Amino acid sequence: MVQSASQQDVLEIVGRSSLSGHVKIGGAKNAALVLMAGALLCPDVCRLRNVPNLADVTKMADILSTLGIRIQHHEDILDIDAREISTAQAPYELVSQLRASFFAIGPLLARYGVAEMPLPGGCAIGARPVDLHVRGLQSLGAEVTIESGVVHAAIPGGRRLQGAAIHFDYPSVGATETLMMAATLADGETTLHNAAQEPEVVDLANFCRAMGARITGAGTNTIRIVGVEKLHGVEYSVVPDRIEAGTFLLAGAITRSEVSLSPVVPEHLTAVIAKLREVGCTVVSDTPNSLRVLKADRLTGVDIQTQPYPGFPTDLQSPFMSLLSICEGSSVVEETVFENRLQHVAELQRMGANIRVKGHVAVIEGVPLLSGAPVEATDLRASAALAIAGLAADGTTILQISVTWIAAMTILSVRCRHLALALPVRP
Repeated sequence: MVQSASQQDVLEIVGRSSLSGHVKIGGAKNAALVLMAGALLCPDVCRLRNVPNLADVTKMADILSTLGIRIQHHEDILDIDAREISTAQAPYELVSQLRASFFAIGPLLARYGVAEMPLPGGCAIGARPVDLHVRGLQSLGAEVTIESGVVHAAIPGGRRLQGAAIHFDYPSVGATETLMMAATLADGETTLHNAAQEPEVVDLANFCRAMGARITGAGTNTIRIVGVEKLHGVEYSVVPDRIEAGTFLLAGAITRSEVSLSPVVPEHLTAVIAKLREVGCTVVSDTPNSLRVLKADRLTGVDIQTQPYPGFPTDLQSPFMSLLSICEGSSVVEETVFENRLQHVAELQRMGANIRVKGHVAVIEGVPLLSGAPVEATDLRASAALAIAGLAADGTTILQISVTWIAAMTILSVRCRHLALALPVRP
């Protein structure tokens, strides 16, 4: 499905074919990565199940390995042996490629007493500063400095972190996760106010609780953590990926097909399902852990504003815009989370979409049909958006993707082919 090249790879998507069948949804990437970091808290072996086979997971495993952690990966099972941590210095060349690796600073500091973590990298979708992480760790009693692009954190006097009341200026998922992990081994009680409520935060809290942590309130804007002396090993399954599930719902909607998927947690997609129904799609849940989108006869435009969970997810903004580009009437999409997450618009315009952008707002006038064209993705979610746009377009779409997103897009293409759609690779 994907042929490797030096810097980019190509998907050839033949459009205007119906999809039909069932898709198995994998574990959430964003949950799996932070659970891998959370395993540093435990001087034992943890087994993670339902881990997606993605490049980011491999990168995170490489980073943990440099700290002395032993990693074994077989299919969707990941065994993490964190009984010994040999160094608290994470390598720049690896951390700079993966933003989620920075989350290890919290558990590393709590367990080891010191941590040196280069400032992170990631997709070019906007600034994602770590100031909330830094200020939070300082509130817990750590001494934190940033020198030459490296964050140095230490607990003075060989003591433990100290519980504290922390208020976030913004409900940052990363900062919430970092400080929740750090607080599990702190002395006393920590309260996180204006905390992120994303399902991935809840999954991390459940994982930590399974290891023996005392955490309440995850999934609300106030999380309380009472520190414990030590955590223990556990076997845990990663929550299903709500963004992957939403992408396949949109693939069914844009091709006017019937597609079912499981396992999912329908409540994690409440905002997306509501907008799909407003567009004119029928989405049903036949079982508690499944969803099915039915063939729609008429699709009409809607307005969307991205927000932190439980609002409409920014990660599905670009795929949903692909659907809106062929809906009757006008739609308005406002991106409030990442300032650079409208870069896919120019590529959709290549395919015939009628979209105008001013600042962080896009106005879409629906067209009857998109046309296949050569397009290039700017980030992972834009790749998915252009792929599903190609499914509905007339003709062939040639999608160039970064090597960073090969595994994720291979999964998307293979599962679409399983739904009776051919996506051959251009020779």
